[in-house]
Amino acid sequence: MNQKGFSKLILIIIIGVVIVTTGGVFWYYQQSPEQNESAPGTQSTQDSSSTPTVSESAEENGTKATTPVTAETDEDKITVPEEKTMVRGIVDNDLVVEVYDKNKAMYGTTLLPDNRNSDKPKIIEVNMLGEIIWEYDIPQELKKYTNPGFDVELLPNNNILFVLPGNGVYEIDKNKNIVWSCKTTKISHDADRLSNGNTLFVFGNNDLMSDAQVAEINSKGEIVWSWHAKDYFDKEPYQSIKDQGWTHTNAVSRLSNGNTLISIRNFNIVVEVNQKGEVVKTIGEGLMTGQHDPVLLENGNLLFANHGIPEKAVEINQNGDVVWEFEISNSKQWPTRDANRLSNGNTLITTTTKIVEVNKDKEIVWTLAIKDVSKFRGQSSAGLGFYKAERIVK
Repeated sequence: MNQKGFSKLILIIIIGVVIVTTGGVFWYYQQSPEQNESAPGTQSTQDSSSTPTVSESAEENGTKATTPVTAETDEDKITVPEEKTMVRGIVDNDLVVEVYDKNKAMYGTTLLPDNRNSDKPKIIEVNMLGEIIWEYDIPQELKKYTNPGFDVELLPNNNILFVLPGNGVYEIDKNKNIVWSCKTTKISHDADRLSNGNTLFVFGNNDLMSDAQVAEINSKGEIVWSWHAKDYFDKEPYQSIKDQGWTHTNAVSRLSNGNTLISIRNFNIVVEVNQKGEVVKTIGEGLMTGQHDPVLLENGNLLFANHGIPEKAVEINQNGDVVWEFEISNSKQWPTRDANRLSNGNTLITTTTKIVEVNKDKEIVWTLAIKDVSKFRGQSSAGLGFYKAERIVK
């Protein structure tokens, strides 16, 4: 074969190879994705070798810390936010979380008045580990007004409303500025900000029969509604009662129907009154003993802290039947003054030395405790420690 013929043969062979190769590639990519992924010697775009490696966040006591999760690639790092990243705070060596079941507890923070040290009363917000993430020191000139227990609640505007018994009610912002206040020596344990901007509170501090036991005030401090127990209870066996006042009314709340729920501690009852001030219902007679913080639940039942022996959190239905209760058997934790039903069905119960969260099966799923309880002896213990608490879910 001459040189010209040989060159043509080489060219024909090259064209044939190109045609065969092109046809093979075309056939390969016509196959299904499943066949493509399983083809030996090939690498799918879903190959695990191309997926960024995600590093886990630090965990303490089974709880996620603030370290973000990061996904690393060859070019950069991508921050992946966690669903529940815990804000870390300052460790207080006198506070300890004894129990925390993160699968059953209601995740959030807990806001409470802190009177462990009567010389340094404060309001604190703690995370699920008991670390303090925010605190407010009661001003020096007001610190003596924390007994017999002060109330704290978070407002919709993120401000905080708190009561100093025998002194007044205050609203502060998160920068710790007092933005509103109303002073009165008659105020005792409880105050609520209403949806109309008014403030509802109890006049139970050493109250007389001539006093109003509940008052609603506007932003100027003017009384726009009040209720007098004498209109219905100026009779025996109530006339001669006296313990830190005639009624020592200790809680009040405005119901969705416009009526008002009032806890008359010394009478061991809760009453519902209408807008005219008429008593339309008496609750808990023969069952309640020095009850605190009754709250009407969405199911129509009433939940409250009861001072019987043993002290307990009690839920009763509209017939007055006990449908659920949780005993605080350790008398060193008494008094028990607060019980709140959480959105997951658990109940947050505040005792003097511990705040416990229990589920409907009465299993303790979270406990915040005071380590040093050496000061909690006799009558003095009633004015120390914890008083109320609320779980904040953000």
